[in-house]
Amino acid sequence: MTKSNHFQAEQINQHIVTWLLDYATKAKVKGFVVGISGGIDSALTSTLCAQTGLPTLCVEMPIHQAVSHVNRANEHIDQLKKRFPNVWNERADLTPVFESFKLQVPSSENEAALQLSLANTRARLRMTTLYYFAGIHGLLVAGTGNKIEDFGVGFFTKYGDGGVDLSPIADLLKSEVRQLAAFLEVPKSILEAKPTDGLFGDDRSDEDQIGANYDELEWAMKQDELGKLITDFSGREATVFQIYKRLNTINQHKMHPIPVCIIPKNLK
Repeated sequence: MTKSNHFQAEQINQHIVTWLLDYATKAKVKGFVVGISGGIDSALTSTLCAQTGLPTLCVEMPIHQAVSHVNRANEHIDQLKKRFPNVWNERADLTPVFESFKLQVPSSENEAALQLSLANTRARLRMTTLYYFAGIHGLLVAGTGNKIEDFGVGFFTKYGDGGVDLSPIADLLKSEVRQLAAFLEVPKSILEAKPTDGLFGDDRSDEDQIGANYDELEWAMKQDELGKLITDFSGREATVFQIYKRLNTINQHKMHPIPVCIIPKNLK
């Protein structure tokens, strides 16, 4: 599971910042809003947006959030505000909103399905909140998904963290996100933290949920692109490849536009 060492951080950084600035200018919007989780993807995305010089709003949206996540988010926001005068922040505590929502809907005896549904609800409440701030300030919602999450295993919530206006880091693998974040001097606490979606109110990592780490998933994505099959591997490699293929298959609905039933012209 080897990697290429040809990543050109400075050039890629400038390319994304230019792309963001061009897009916002053509869209005639003032700037960007980014949900800050305390994770590396949102830290990188917000730093890239800040570099455009356009107003960049960082929003923290805790829902029974682990203290470690909150601390990392605050550390990043404080650092970013010191570095860029165009950055400001807001905090929207969505815990009471989430608890109120749970009182208005029926529960379920299927505990696994219930917990997953509630986790996705958290992500969708945050999406709604980001679009509220985007609406009142004339901003674009910048997505924080990377290539493995968005186009590999579909590890995001449809119309939650997947509900955005533009995706500046969605063509970067997780390893590339780490390299670019380090180049941009994202806080060390974030660079070293285990990746987690923070949707379950505990410290379970992405690897705990998926069953493979991002380096392994990047390897599997490359093997899939090369047309390899499960029968080409054994041991841990076979396990990882199988995990990747299963998630890539069942999450295709997240990666493609909404299917539209086209009515034949002779029926209209």
